Amino acid sequence: MCGIAGAIAKTESGARKLHRISEATDCLARRGPDASGIYTHEKVAFGHRRLSVIDLSEAASQPMKDASGRYCIIFNGEFFNFREHRCFLKEKGVMLRSESDTETLLHLYIHEKEKCLSRINGFFSLAIYDQELQEIFMARDRFGVKPLLIYEDEDSFLFASEMKALLRLGIQKELDIDSLKIYLQLNYIPQPYSVFKGVRKMMPGTWIKYSLIQNQITEEKKYYSLPEVSSNNARGDEVKSRLFELLDSSVQRRMISDVPLGCFLSGGIDSSIISALAARHTTRLKTFSIGFKDAPFYDETHFARLVAQMHHTDHTMFRISNNDLYEVLHDVLNYLDEPFADSSALNVFILSRMTRKEVTVALSGDGGDELFAGYSKHRAEWIMRHKPLWRTAMKLLHPILKKFSGSRHSTFANRMRQLKRFSEGAMLNESDRYWRWCGISGEKETDLLLAPELKQFNGAYLKRKEKLVRLPSGMNDLNKILYADMSLILPGDMLAKVDLMSMANGLEVRTPFLDYEVVDFAFSLPSSLKINKTEQKKLLKETFRALLPSEILNRAKKGFEVPLLQWFQSELKSMIGNEWLEDSFIREQKIFDPDEIQKLKRKLFTNPSGDIEARIWGLVVFQNWWKKYFLEK
Repeated sequence: MCGIAGAIAKTESGARKLHRISEATDCLARRGPDASGIYTHEKVAFGHRRLSVIDLSEAASQPMKDASGRYCIIFNGEFFNFREHRCFLKEKGVMLRSESDTETLLHLYIHEKEKCLSRINGFFSLAIYDQELQEIFMARDRFGVKPLLIYEDEDSFLFASEMKALLRLGIQKELDIDSLKIYLQLNYIPQPYSVFKGVRKMMPGTWIKYSLIQNQITEEKKYYSLPEVSSNNARGDEVKSRLFELLDSSVQRRMISDVPLGCFLSGGIDSSIISALAARHTTRLKTFSIGFKDAPFYDETHFARLVAQMHHTDHTMFRISNNDLYEVLHDVLNYLDEPFADSSALNVFILSRMTRKEVTVALSGDGGDELFAGYSKHRAEWIMRHKPLWRTAMKLLHPILKKFSGSRHSTFANRMRQLKRFSEGAMLNESDRYWRWCGISGEKETDLLLAPELKQFNGAYLKRKEKLVRLPSGMNDLNKILYADMSLILPGDMLAKVDLMSMANGLEVRTPFLDYEVVDFAFSLPSSLKINKTEQKKLLKETFRALLPSEILNRAKKGFEVPLLQWFQSELKSMIGNEWLEDSFIREQKIFDPDEIQKLKRKLFTNPSGDIEARIWGLVVFQNWWKKYFLEK
């Protein structure tokens, strides 16, 4: 796991950016604390920061060239099945100098060009320079586990794992207002968009060829797409047996490592399954979880402990307080080079920092909810599709429910909050309902929040939203919603969060649910196997029942959330009122409506309800980012 950066000069002015590649690469040091390397050739500069995981020797260092010197690669990620392809290469007469997956990948590309991507079971972003053709080949993994950002202007073509490296290379900083409008609804900016005009996130499952002769991208193609039709007619034991086999194999593949490895274990279904499977293939697996001393409603460590006891893992439980969150707050905020306000990033940061003291690689349960219908909105959507009387009732009750308060801080208050969102969704069509249930606020609330000159959702915004909410026409069941989650929420929020927070601590996180064989199988199945009138994640529970304590199987799902409200009303109250959302600053900034910001603050401190703390957190993150990148010298 690593960080990469690259620059291609089109003009003399662009050539000056090549000299900044070392500084840009140094910005990624936390992603790769073990080694650093630079490669330059005429109009090209590559930078690489290394986190050593497979083949710790110098022979595996990057940037890596082939023996002829024609090709050079920088690679961020893991190629789990690389060993089986070494034999293929040796049969072709290739002399391999290391035991690394990077060298195997480079030579596969030399022999097969872009077709080699279909051979890779893993996650990655990469760039390969061909001196002879004067061409750069870039690619990103199927599901967007590893990031890659791209910027192009008349002088240069730049790319990097994180925005901070692009900024060091000298990109223009201009706020993308449509991205801001989406951010205020979702609390993150989904791909391919970014907070800056001119910077885009490379889409998962795509590759690009850039010609140094023509100074432009000559090809950009998608090499992988999610299956859009449920085509598997198998049932019962056959399906469960195949799912067990695929996921168990995926876990085994992801346990390949030359450094210590463990598992995140939250106590939820997904991480419990991954930990249980991993424990079958090693002795005394290390597992890690965190819980909240000050907020029992959010604490799930009891369930994690049950799984650890059942599978005899070497379990470490981190009990954190609000003060622990406060201590990492500024480190997290200052590490973000794009507004990202999923508050559970704080949890992931702390978990990653503490886990890194024991291991270098951790397996996680990410992807299970999106594949097997684990979110509350999946239950709500199932009801919309199968219970027309419920939908009618919610429409009738909506004027009443919207008057009630609700919050995330007790079971009853959270249920009221969910009912209000459910009734709101009942008033909308399928795509608008999906978009609303993905966010923490709607377009009306966002419009009110913005300064007068930025209000109104124009055609460009609406086209962007339509592109993001892709509900495939070939699907007629709830798989349509899961497909959309895999394209929007998973890469934009969940995977981005884990990548940012784990790599900020030099920890590699691997996601067995996102093995493409597991994903393809899951989408070949009808959604009726995953969710019905009484149960979510039905297939997962039935398949892995013998590996899980009954308490895990029967418990309600909770998100990996942060108790923000208590924090905002104590330690951070002064900073919210006098710094981030201070009235004179808001007026000078000319982005937000000062009166609406005042209303939000009053609601936060006097009558908090709904998703108020999530909206405030989104503003706090944005304001901290704005000050850092537009006000600090």
